Amino acid sequence: MSQSPTTRRARMTAPERRASILAAATEAFAARGYQRTKVAEIARQVGVSEPVVFQNFGTKAALFGEVLQHAATTVGDQLRRTAEDGRPVPDVLAHWLAPAHFDRLHARGALGALFADAVAHGAEGPTGDATHRALHTVAAAFADVLRRGQEAGSIRADLEPEAGAWWFISQLHAHGFRSATMPGREALEPSLQRLTLDALRPPPVS
Repeated sequence: MSQSPTTRRARMTAPERRASILAAATEAFAARGYQRTKVAEIARQVGVSEPVVFQNFGTKAALFGEVLQHAATTVGDQLRRTAEDGRPVPDVLAHWLAPAHFDRLHARGALGALFADAVAHGAEGPTGDATHRALHTVAAAFADVLRRGQEAGSIRADLEPEAGAWWFISQLHAHGFRSATMPGREALEPSLQRLTLDALRPPPVS
């Protein structure tokens, strides 16, 4: 005999309920953006009341901030794990810069769309501080990967890792601009990828 949704909800622990809300909010914000997503929709998807969402996260902006930080931590952990698996750092970065990966990352409902929406709201809005914290988390992961590449000799030694990380993030964020304005983007994206990777690699020995 199947359990009713009410029975299943009653058996969720507080951490499980919070995690379920966070997962539903991540899906909703990535698909519809901060402004168009309503807390009531998130609550309905989880099967709880709207006040339960606010009891767990306080405000819609705070919930969005938690979603951003969780997504940033996930991205950072994945990036570090990939580099720690023994793949050369330029290969790791090439995967992130690959045009097909770019498009998947920024598709509606993906994490790239979530970050793009956060940045679009600017630094002064209710989610500005959370956006800064999340992007700093991602930048720290990229900087760690660049340092690993420097130690292995595959990334140029004179590169400041933090500067390289933010430059790399700016390339990711510019996807929307290129998609909207660059003629022949599909043909030019591989060249942009090579330009970025060549700038990170050590100069050839003469």
